[in-house]
Amino acid sequence: MKLNVIEMGEGSPVLLLHGLFGAGRNWGGIQKRLAQRHRVLAPDLRNHGESAHAAAMGYATLAEDIAELIAARGLRAPAVLGHSMGGKVAMALALRHGAMVGRLVVADIAPVTYPPALRGYIAAMRAIPLREGLTRKEADAALEPTIPEAGIRAFLLQSLDLSAQPPAWKLGLAELSAAMPEIEGFSETGRYDGPTLVLAGAQSRYIRPENHDLFRRFFPQARFAVVEKAGHWLHADNPHGFLAELEPFLA
Repeated sequence: MKLNVIEMGEGSPVLLLHGLFGAGRNWGGIQKRLAQRHRVLAPDLRNHGESAHAAAMGYATLAEDIAELIAARGLRAPAVLGHSMGGKVAMALALRHGAMVGRLVVADIAPVTYPPALRGYIAAMRAIPLREGLTRKEADAALEPTIPEAGIRAFLLQSLDLSAQPPAWKLGLAELSAAMPEIEGFSETGRYDGPTLVLAGAQSRYIRPENHDLFRRFFPQARFAVVEKAGHWLHADNPHGFLAELEPFLA
């Protein structure tokens, strides 16, 4: 599948893979900073952003999308950084196509199955009547009973195109809903022997100490670092701390 990609900079290549409900644009300032020294590509994964919608959403399929992008753009052993769902995509790519990945960065996700905590977000988004004249304020109010956190609602509403007639979600919500058991899980096997950095948010519980041995089975060279004053969205919560760990690893 041809993915929409934001590209900037020159130098050794770096791929940035966003998380569930996100888009390549979410890397914003991180991409601009890395582009001072690297050729940085931030794709929209399928069913996200400006990329096409499709039923298949398993990590094998998502990894093949990125492998196709690497080949199409002529990238030689890029560093691949993925956050949350994008981190699982990055891990699957490294395990399936290790020779394609120069180094791997996994941001606040582990190669484990997580509980179905986010399915309600999809249901809430799908329940909004997408009528002409819908305002952002009305959409936000419709999400609030299910999603009380204003920041999360704002993040989700970035994917609602209110300029369309009628308004439309850029997210493939039906496809994501059907694929949630796969997205929550991780069934990949294999081993990647390249340099690997695992970053966790200090205030997040997505990566736990007991996950470290599993990481090392998949990624024997894995090393671990914590970004202070950051939760799950560690690159947004503390971009300076995130870059302080990331940039030396990419150098």
